[in-house]
Amino acid sequence: QEQLVESGGGLVQAGASLNLSCVADESILVLHAMGWFRQSPGKEREFVASISSTGDITEYEDSVKGRFTISRDNSRRMMFLRMNSLKPEDTAVYYCAATGRRLLSSPRQKDYEYWGQGTLVTVSA
Repeated sequence: QEQLVESGGGLVQAGASLNLSCVADESILVLHAMGWFRQSPGKEREFVASISSTGDITEYEDSVKGRFTISRDNSRRMMFLRMNSLKPEDTAVYYCAATGRRLLSSPRQKDYEYWGQGTLVTVSA
């Protein structure tokens, strides 16, 4: 049973938008910081965006600033990533991550103990 499940990936053309979602299983009793990471073919997994438990603190990787927006709905145990103006270099498997440790927000993978299986985003030129 996956504790984090992503959805919303797909194939789009450059310039299009996509909305990714992540839902946390109720077996995760406490959710603090959550984040999105991505891994492109042949590259290491990298930080995309993170958000604090209250949603008032967000961080973004430089290449997505102004194009991507992270948000969350704690009542539904969900996190979202709105991706606008997609580029071919955004093509990757996108992973949802979460931590139950009291952490506001973090771009570091090692700070997250819960991970989803990923959803593929492909952006054609």
